Amino acid sequence: MSTPEAAARQDAVRVTLNGMYLDLALGFTKIVGGMLTASFALIADGIHSLSDAVTDIFVVIVSHFAHDAPDKEHPYGHGRFETIGTVVLGMVLFAIAAILLFDSYLRLNREILVIPTWGGFLIAAVSVGSKEWIYHYTMRTARRLNSSLLRANAWHSRTDAISSVAVMLGILGAQQGFPWLDVVAAMFVALLIGKIGWGLSYDAIRELVDTAVPERRQHAIRELIIGIRGIHEGRSLRSRQSGGNVLLEVQVLVDPRITVSEGHRLGEGARHIVTERFTDINDVVVHIDAERHDPAKSPQLVDLPLRDEIIAALLDRWAGLLTQEEIGNIDLHYLHHGIEVELHLTKRPVPPTDINKLGEALLTLPYITRLKVLCDLSETTFDPKTPASAE
Repeated sequence: MSTPEAAARQDAVRVTLNGMYLDLALGFTKIVGGMLTASFALIADGIHSLSDAVTDIFVVIVSHFAHDAPDKEHPYGHGRFETIGTVVLGMVLFAIAAILLFDSYLRLNREILVIPTWGGFLIAAVSVGSKEWIYHYTMRTARRLNSSLLRANAWHSRTDAISSVAVMLGILGAQQGFPWLDVVAAMFVALLIGKIGWGLSYDAIRELVDTAVPERRQHAIRELIIGIRGIHEGRSLRSRQSGGNVLLEVQVLVDPRITVSEGHRLGEGARHIVTERFTDINDVVVHIDAERHDPAKSPQLVDLPLRDEIIAALLDRWAGLLTQEEIGNIDLHYLHHGIEVELHLTKRPVPPTDINKLGEALLTLPYITRLKVLCDLSETTFDPKTPASAE
């Protein structure tokens, strides 16, 4: 059975291979045609098309890894392979641009410039139509798969179409008595390639260094989360991107006395509503906070003992006042001012004088700020799977 990751990989490979075949055909045609028609701009455009074919192969290789499902060594998936691939693709484009600019500069310094023939104009026109088609074809797949690498490759095809338009104008100008326009067109092609290469590398590097999503989008996510009844505040929102997907961490404030399971349910609700509203957010980690704890203002909270130590201290101080059989449960509430203790008794009601004795026994524990004692003579449990309730 085909998995979503496998299907995405197959789609990415299919569209990229179709583009590669077209790039190879156009590249060799434009280089040979440029030599035959004496158009350096067309030769430069042919090199651009061949660079498309090389990067197409690169996209196929990277896509093989980028769409793999998360595993033990890569629990967040393999999207960063795609990001690294985008950086390399941008660097390749930038290098090609530098080479073409340098060659164009040397040609402009020559005393005699050859005028290209009309055949080069026709080849460039065919390139414009075919590359514009492959751009739209690739971009549709990139949007469907939410793939930054395919999106980058689509724009690479679009630059080839635009550069072919510049070649057409250069050849037309050279035919009108301005032979240097053909070289200027080649320089325009180089600058266009360099601009796209810089843009791709810059965006991908921002992703690699875990740049957060824009502030406006962070605000929209917070508003969505605090709209859930039971969540009082969404704070400490952190985000990063991986291969076109967003990974999100958010801290939410809830009532300190709700149960752990209710707090977990609120967190699941926040995760679900965010991933449904924003389709590119595929992982949300929700941290449940019971109060606005500020370690800088309340450093003593960090040093509060854990449950085992507290229970041992309580039982030690209540020795002689209560037996183990009388204690049903002890609930602890970690609050900003300290720990509140709820003691559930099962055997007998406790007179106020005994409650005072239980509380006074805890005065030597400065982190205990309140004791609440509850006693039920009976407990009734209703199970919807069992019609009769037990008492």
